[in-house]
Amino acid sequence: MKLAPPDSPAGQPASILVVDDTPANLQVLAGMLKDRGYKVRPVLSGKLALLAAERDPPDLILLDINMPEMNGYEVCEHLKADDKLKGIPVIFISALTEQLDKVKAFAIGGVDYLTKPFQMEELHARVETHLKLRRLQIELEEYTRHLELARERLKLDLELAREVQRGFLPLRLPKVSGYEFFAYYESAFEVGGDYYDFIPLPPPYLPLGKGGDEGGRVGVLLGDVAGKGVVAALLMAKLSADARFCMLTEPNLAAAVTKLNSLMLQSGIADRFVTLAAAILDPVRHTATLVNAGHPSPLIYRRATRTVEDAISNDVAGFPIGIQGGFEYASCQVELGPGDSILAFTDGVTEALDVNDVPLQMQGVFAAVQGETYSPRALGERVVRIVKQFTAGRSQHDDIALVCFGRTG
Repeated sequence: MKLAPPDSPAGQPASILVVDDTPANLQVLAGMLKDRGYKVRPVLSGKLALLAAERDPPDLILLDINMPEMNGYEVCEHLKADDKLKGIPVIFISALTEQLDKVKAFAIGGVDYLTKPFQMEELHARVETHLKLRRLQIELEEYTRHLELARERLKLDLELAREVQRGFLPLRLPKVSGYEFFAYYESAFEVGGDYYDFIPLPPPYLPLGKGGDEGGRVGVLLGDVAGKGVVAALLMAKLSADARFCMLTEPNLAAAVTKLNSLMLQSGIADRFVTLAAAILDPVRHTATLVNAGHPSPLIYRRATRTVEDAISNDVAGFPIGIQGGFEYASCQVELGPGDSILAFTDGVTEALDVNDVPLQMQGVFAAVQGETYSPRALGERVVRIVKQFTAGRSQHDDIALVCFGRTG
């Protein structure tokens, strides 16, 4: 009874190249394999074997060792040196029984060694085993190739997503006479959930659209979407659009944040929330109106005393955006003296870890910036530098966003 042989990767009967310089041996081997349904190509020399393999690579090679001109070892070495043929399994068949002969056969790339005379069932068992292994190897290589292609596509998609996300951030800093602005953003992955924005606003006594960078009020937003990666980035994009709409259409900052909270809850994203620090700078009155929605408290730097303190008390802070419907946010107002600055950052700053997994925390930021004189840009750059130095030796594990603005006079 004939048994069906393992198929080749293409679904056809497996192709076996049989190499032996003795015609009688070749005839016996070829007959045994054909009876099992294999496609057999017999050749009488090593050189002919290489030509046959190059012309039409087989699924497996049965190779005699003792042959004139080019022995089996030399044939195998040529096969393994060829990128196209090196993956073909080679089973040596020989009357040589010394252990060193077998060791050499395996050392140059053979997958098995049959000693003459051999049993027919032993031959078929080993041929079938190595054909199955070869098929699995080809399938694994194909899977790996598809995986690499998918990984490259994902990399390109994420790079594009990163560029799109960057497009939601301001292209330039505001220009306001007597004030300076600074912003920094770095995601832990290709895309992230941190966000900041500068929104030109009209003075309260001018109609919508009459404000501008050269002297009108400026809305400053800094947000942190719960989570990381693509989902957080998509929610950040929605937050950016909704926040700008609320800032431009509501009468004051507290109402704008309250409206933003309502819009986020209406979106149905129940398992996500956003912490937000919001400010409106009035450069005429030298005041900053602040709202904190569950965010690390913005800081105020006082140049006169060269000290840093919380700009918003916990009594005024509210829930993160998207947590509680109907919540009314409250605001507070601070005066900015000459050289004073408002500094806000996401928790990627305070939760930055050193090599011992110790977080920087707010105390670390306070300790690093107290007692020095800073411009708004210098203050922001100082905090960024603190984080880089503190985390030296380990990779960034969270997104970081930071904004700083203040008086230059």
